[in-house]
Amino acid sequence: MLAELAAPPAVEAERVITAVLADLRSGDHRGVVVDSPPGAGKSTLVVRAAVELAAAGEPLIVVAQTNEQVDDLIDRLARKAPELPIGRLSATDYQPTDRVKGHETVRVAAKVADLGGAAVIIGTAAKWATVAEGVWPWAIVDEAYQMRSDALLRVAGRFERALFVGDPGQLDPFSTVETARWTGLTWDPMQSAVATLLRHNPELPVHRLPVSWRLPATAAPVVAAAFYPFTGFRAGTGRADRALALTEPGPGSGDPYDATVEVAAAAGWALHELPARHTPRTDSDAAAACAALALRFLDRKPVGFDEQAPGGVPVTADRIAVGAAHRDQVAAIRQHLGAAGAGITVDTANRLQGREYDVTIVLHPLSGRRDATAFHLESGRLCVLASRHRHACVVVARAGITELLDAHPSTERVHLDVPVKFPDGWEANHTMLAHLAAHRAR
Repeated sequence: MLAELAAPPAVEAERVITAVLADLRSGDHRGVVVDSPPGAGKSTLVVRAAVELAAAGEPLIVVAQTNEQVDDLIDRLARKAPELPIGRLSATDYQPTDRVKGHETVRVAAKVADLGGAAVIIGTAAKWATVAEGVWPWAIVDEAYQMRSDALLRVAGRFERALFVGDPGQLDPFSTVETARWTGLTWDPMQSAVATLLRHNPELPVHRLPVSWRLPATAAPVVAAAFYPFTGFRAGTGRADRALALTEPGPGSGDPYDATVEVAAAAGWALHELPARHTPRTDSDAAAACAALALRFLDRKPVGFDEQAPGGVPVTADRIAVGAAHRDQVAAIRQHLGAAGAGITVDTANRLQGREYDVTIVLHPLSGRRDATAFHLESGRLCVLASRHRHACVVVARAGITELLDAHPSTERVHLDVPVKFPDGWEANHTMLAHLAAHRAR
């Protein structure tokens, strides 16, 4: 055990990947599950498994959850295996992106029959659900924890064996309709595909990727403690391997935005705390603070030093993201950014899943609220927002969230035959707030 803990991160990660591929090749199981923390190389594993299966003469399909994920996987796969014929299964009105058009080995079609002899066919779960014919020896389901169990049921007839890869700490599948009638059923459609799969097939092997290559050493321990308390993971880099340097001076002493930016650059985290106050959901002051912090990072001309760029690379607008819980908050932040913030990504947690930036600014889901609803307490939402960065994360919040949590303990109903999810949002929020309190800008 001590020898394993002392192993370099790359060795530890390769050991798990080797075991995953061995389970795939053995054919002893109809499914293999791989749990992955943020930035642990899910896409890299999917591409590597696809290449190995295709090289062995096993035609396969890849099921992703969004068109963005499909195009990203196609680009990665075509770069990894430039000779491999790839099919992009799409809607009839789909317009190929540059990532797809840039590879001669990729063919795009709305029907499987029009994809010729593609060794790998990639499409969204929604598109695969419309395919009524054909069975493939293998399927790879990417971001399987984002997939509802009913979506898996609709495509399960298209393959014999499957590799399921995903992050159990991210946002659960959601629905805009009432789903209480299915609560407690083993095939509850609001469970993730992996949860339902394992409830019906508990003997399937489950592997866990042990290293995050995205999160720095300042972030991996707290994210693991808050959102992955029973599995954990480590950073692939040490504290000395990454640094964020501010190359331009600030406007002067006493500026609160400058103080926050400097704390984040030095420690990897910063809490920009606004005065305690109950506010409407679209808190104009909080939105303005998020925008001001993003622009202040640009003004300070940060340069990121890491294992990929030891000489340093400028952190430009496209490497900065601002995340919030609601679309109206996103719209308010974009308005405050204006033309000066062109290129900065601003989006909800749902749409930021799977994406990576050097610096992130997060509007805390519970900031300014009078209550702590299940939506705002969902641990996956805060997990996504707090795990997109390679260098630094700033959390913007009004004071009083800890007291709000204590005043609103979890009151969710306990249902029979529903597995309890750990950690709950109450505990995860307390863990994150306790850590951020040590990095509050003065």
